[in-house]
Amino acid sequence: MTLEPWAIYAWASWLIPLIGALLTPLLARLGEKIRDYGAVAFSFLGMLMALNLLPLLFEEVRWPLTSQVSWLLIPGAPILSEVKAGILLDPLSIIMASIVAVVSFLIMVYSIGYMRGDPGLTRYWFFMNFFIANMLLLVLSDNLILMLVGWEGVGLCSYALIGYWYQDSREGWLHYWVGEPPEAYPPSHCGMKAFLVTRFGDLLMIAGILIVASLTKTVSFADLMSVGASAPANLSWLLPIALILILAGAVGKSAQLPLMEWLPDAMAGPSSVSALIHAATMVKAGVYLVARIFPIALSWSEVIPSTLSFFYVVMWIGALTAFIAASQAVASTELKKVLAYSTVSQIGYMMMALGAAGLTANIIEGYVGSLFHLLNHAVFKAALFLAAGSIIHACGSRFLRDMGGLRRYMPITFYSMLFAALALMGLPPFGGFWSKDLVLSAALSSGEYLAFTLGLITAILTAFYSIRIIGLVFYGSSQAEEKHEAHEAPKVMWAPYLILALLSLLIGLAAPALEHNLKELFAGYLLSHKLPAHEAAGLQLLVPIASIIALAAGAFPAYLLYVRRTRNPEEIVSRHDYLKSLRNLLLRRYYINAFYYKALAYPSIKLGQLLFSGFEVKIIDGLNYALSLGARKLSSWVRRIHTGILNHYVIGIILGALILIILFLAGGV
Repeated sequence: MTLEPWAIYAWASWLIPLIGALLTPLLARLGEKIRDYGAVAFSFLGMLMALNLLPLLFEEVRWPLTSQVSWLLIPGAPILSEVKAGILLDPLSIIMASIVAVVSFLIMVYSIGYMRGDPGLTRYWFFMNFFIANMLLLVLSDNLILMLVGWEGVGLCSYALIGYWYQDSREGWLHYWVGEPPEAYPPSHCGMKAFLVTRFGDLLMIAGILIVASLTKTVSFADLMSVGASAPANLSWLLPIALILILAGAVGKSAQLPLMEWLPDAMAGPSSVSALIHAATMVKAGVYLVARIFPIALSWSEVIPSTLSFFYVVMWIGALTAFIAASQAVASTELKKVLAYSTVSQIGYMMMALGAAGLTANIIEGYVGSLFHLLNHAVFKAALFLAAGSIIHACGSRFLRDMGGLRRYMPITFYSMLFAALALMGLPPFGGFWSKDLVLSAALSSGEYLAFTLGLITAILTAFYSIRIIGLVFYGSSQAEEKHEAHEAPKVMWAPYLILALLSLLIGLAAPALEHNLKELFAGYLLSHKLPAHEAAGLQLLVPIASIIALAAGAFPAYLLYVRRTRNPEEIVSRHDYLKSLRNLLLRRYYINAFYYKALAYPSIKLGQLLFSGFEVKIIDGLNYALSLGARKLSSWVRRIHTGILNHYVIGIILGALILIILFLAGGV
């Protein structure tokens, strides 16, 4: 079978990092430098393969392009008799694969400096390349089953990399533990927490996939577009439920309400892992999945009106998550944790835009707004996390209270982080401004004004905490600054996040043309599915004005408090009991995390202990001991027969032969 060049590039883009991961132990035997640079080289080759797909976006192509091989043959199966493994290329998968590949390569380069000297680097490089391979497989898969393989692969890698420093040493308290008492957790705990929470969402998603497969007899994304009307009429009501169950997997993977609590604690992993998994790639998998099934839900809504509930659920989960996570970022005391809450919040923006897009006639604006914000966020948030790794290394602490005055000692890191923070808060001309306005416009066009208001409040909070971290890290003074201990990171570390920070500016400068091109690319997919809409076009001029006002409302007080230092925030809080209560509420994460531990985690542990002591020890172990004792007694009795006297053995043989003859004769009769 002859493959087209685009098919070769697509298959190779995820197979090359997979091969690199499998070869990592062998490269380690050849030398540490060969292992390190070899791992980066495989990610570089994977990036080249993914970037070779970009020219397809500028050609006359009949989307989607697919390349398939037979994977599973199940004769007589009631649901699917054949499952094909294939890749699907369309604007969504090509853009997403390019983002994943480019950002991943820059993070791998950063890792050479950041992880230098770590004793577990072979394990680190293996899981990093294995993660990249699975993420690209997830993005390029043409059906739900193959996508699930990549989906679970990135989940496994996330567990291993979050808990990378699994020794949980007390010496690492200032570097890679997360939180403060009573909610302080070591890396191994955080890795397991991420694994269990996301697996819960995945179980619901698998249930949804099985419902879809049983009703439609297909799991192909292309085929699912047209099978909504063919589902049994008496069971068609199950399809919207199946979509919401699939959404549960996206909610878990992208850390949205109510499954958001694992991501802030995932900051126990190395900063390079935080940038790769929890800023640029894995947490975007949920947004990608919703974007992938978006046109499917639209097509089904034409024959099953209740499918519109899917879009309402997506929008409100996103809007509430965006607000709640942004408010938590305002009070957080740890640098990476602020960025983690910010990630949860910005992904909420993306979800809100996708949900709103399904509720308005202007489908393209919300859909493109979500994906454009995904692109911008992947760039500027990866830059922020990588810069945070350099800052934590320079200060020797993850806490903001131990930072300050680093602007003079780390100028490249300062400007990189400043540019990325300005993009995050949506200051024009940075890319975040344009995509944020598209998100807000989609919410306004949908007629859901409360969701739009929550989006504006989130923008205020985002501007506040963005300036807050710049002020606390780079202005004022700290022990590290006073002792002249802080210094700029090596070039191999600052070059990647400087490139990403500048890229966030370049994307903003090219945003009008880029936005137009994205709308053109996706118009062919979505404009054929029109839905009744709330008319709000006359209010669209409010969006840029409201966005700028929100930015100023958040940034100006933060500038006065944390950059100019005109007032001491601690004094302001200490004078007002309601502010102290509010800060405690935010630091305790609205008690959502504590609720999960008390309502689910601790009872599960108690139940496990009870089952262990009452069932495992007393019944299972008791049965094992009884069988062992019986075997020992039987063995002791048999040993008495073995006297060592030949006459006894001859008598035994004769008796045995007689018994066999009698049994044989009785059977013959």
